[in-house]
Amino acid sequence: MAKIMAVNCGSSSFKFKLYEMPEEKVITSGIVERIGHEDAIFQIKINGESKKTIVPVKDHGVAVQIVMDALLENKIIEHLDEIKATGHRVVQGGPYFKESALFNEDTYSKIESLIPLAPLHNKAHLVGFDAFKKVLPNTPAVAVFDTAFHQTMDKEDYTYPIKKEYTEKYMIRRYGAHGTSHKYLSEIGEKYIEKDGDKRIIVCHLGSGASITAVKNGKCVATSMGLTPLGGIMMNTRTGDLDPSVYYQVLKMSGKDNETIFQEFNKESGLYGVSGVSNDSRDVEKAALEGNPDAQLALDLWARRIADFIGQYFVRLGGCDLIIFSAGIGENSPESREMIMDRTKEALEIAYDRDLDYAGKRGTTFTITKPESKIKVMVIPTDEEVMLARDAYKAYLDMKGNN
Repeated sequence: MAKIMAVNCGSSSFKFKLYEMPEEKVITSGIVERIGHEDAIFQIKINGESKKTIVPVKDHGVAVQIVMDALLENKIIEHLDEIKATGHRVVQGGPYFKESALFNEDTYSKIESLIPLAPLHNKAHLVGFDAFKKVLPNTPAVAVFDTAFHQTMDKEDYTYPIKKEYTEKYMIRRYGAHGTSHKYLSEIGEKYIEKDGDKRIIVCHLGSGASITAVKNGKCVATSMGLTPLGGIMMNTRTGDLDPSVYYQVLKMSGKDNETIFQEFNKESGLYGVSGVSNDSRDVEKAALEGNPDAQLALDLWARRIADFIGQYFVRLGGCDLIIFSAGIGENSPESREMIMDRTKEALEIAYDRDLDYAGKRGTTFTITKPESKIKVMVIPTDEEVMLARDAYKAYLDMKGNN
C-alpha cells in the first residue's frame, strides 16, 4: 500500500485528495481558496467531517505547507515521506504528451513553453509543482494532462483550416480538454456495453466548463473544445464555437480592446451572456421557470448546441452504443438532461425514460433509457482525481521496481 496525493492547482486555489493505493480509498480531501489573500479559506475533510478555517495564505507554497501541517497535526500521516508520489493535473500538454509524464527538466520546460496556450492554468500548475517540490523534494511528481487523451485524433479532426504557417509555427490546432474525465468515463462506460465489436461512446462532461468527446474502443476520435477551453459547446460563461467575424465585429463596433473582448467571451457569455441572469446554471433555470424569456432562450440555445454535437459525433462514430452524462450539470440536473434528450431522441431512436431520470440518486450511476432504446444513455459520476492518483501510483511502482 502507498499514500498518493492528487493535486489540482488553479491560479488562486489548490485542491487535493490523499489516496491509499492501490485500493483507491480516499483518506482525506480538501481545498485552499483565495490564495494570495489574508482571508483565504482552508477546508479539509477528516473522518467524514469537514473543517473550515480562515487563514492568511501568501502563495501556493504557504498553501501546501498548511495542508501538510494539517495532515501531520490530525495524524492522517505520521511523516511526510509516507506520501510516495504526487499526481498533478496539467491542462495543456500541447502536441508533446500522449500520456502522463514524470516531472523532470524536459517536462517542466515543455509545460512552461505552453503557457501562452493556457496562461491561467499551466502557470498555476507549475507554481503548484514548485511548492510541492520544496516540501517533498525526493517524492516523484507526475504531470497528468487534460489534453493527452485527445492525442489519438486524426489530423483531419484536429487541424484548423488556416494557413499552414500558423498551424506549425504557433502550434495552432484542436487540443481539447477534460481528457482525464473523458478517459475515466469511457473506461467505466465500456463495462455497460453488452455487445461484441466496436464500442462507440459519446461522453458529455457538462459542468461550468463543458466538453463532449466521441470515443471508439477507448480512443478519442473527436472532441468539442478547441485550441483553448473557449471552443466547443456553449457553456456557463463561454461562447463555445463562434463565427470568427462575430469577434471582429464586436471588437470593431464596441471600441473595446482585444483583451477585454476575449475576457468577455470567456467570462460573460454563454448562459450568463444570453440570459443576463447569472453565471450559475441553477439561477438561469430558476429564472426560466419564473417566466424570464431570456433565461429560457439561454437554456434552449445551450441544449441545442449540445444536441448538435451529439448528432455530429453519432455520424463521426458511425453510430453510438452509449451516451454518458457527467460533471456538475450532467450529473445533477435531470431538467438539463431532459432538454437534451428531447432534441435528440427522435433522430437517434433513444427511448428516454423521464421517470427513471428524475428518480436517479445523485452521486450514483444509473440508466435513463428503456431496454428497447437503440442507444443506452447513462449518468455516471466522474472522478478525475483518481486518474491522477493512478498515474502517480504507477510512476511510484515503476521507480520502485528500477531501484
